[in-house]
Amino acid sequence: MNESLLIEKTIVFVKETLKGAEGGHDWFHIHRVFLNAKLIAKDEKVNDDIVALGALLHDIADAKFYDGDETVGPKKAAAFLLSQNVDSSIIEHVVKIIEHISYKNSLSSGGEKFTSKELEVVQDADRLDAIGAIGIARCFNYGGFKNREIHNPDIPPNLTMSKEEYKNSTAPTINHFYEKLLLLKDKMNTKTGRRLAEDRHQFMQQYLDQFYAEWNGAK
Repeated sequence: MNESLLIEKTIVFVKETLKGAEGGHDWFHIHRVFLNAKLIAKDEKVNDDIVALGALLHDIADAKFYDGDETVGPKKAAAFLLSQNVDSSIIEHVVKIIEHISYKNSLSSGGEKFTSKELEVVQDADRLDAIGAIGIARCFNYGGFKNREIHNPDIPPNLTMSKEEYKNSTAPTINHFYEKLLLLKDKMNTKTGRRLAEDRHQFMQQYLDQFYAEWNGAK
């Protein structure tokens, strides 16, 4: 199949699958990650088709919306790509990206490890969408979706969480900045990812300064 036609069909599939999804993990999130990935890939030696498919399919069934089942997304993506007669080596690579892209996997010391330049690009693209102005909006949107407290000074961030603790956390939304978002800048894989992360990281720091000033009645 023509590569551009495959991408077009994948976009249609993702849009349809994610209709009505939570606002931080909907089609618009996918589209932003897709654009980020294309930008980052310009400076990397990668297979552009694998990057595009990985970006478009990385959240086709996020485990947090499937009772923590991390197998649903890879299975859905593989079934779709198989239906489009995509080469098995490409399907395998895209599935590996979906299985290993998540931040929570970095909290696990065991399990299979997988690395590729394509994974690094898509992972950076996804992490960029978790920080900065968009990242703040997504963070609070999900917190509201889960009916979590915005902030509770009596519940400090847990900076030593295991993967399972991270998955099961019900902590206030502000804690997520310290447990993940502010850590992402230093976990970027690519030069472009690191450069783009700097400004977004600084914006989050400024936001938190303003947040605490207002919380404490200083402004």
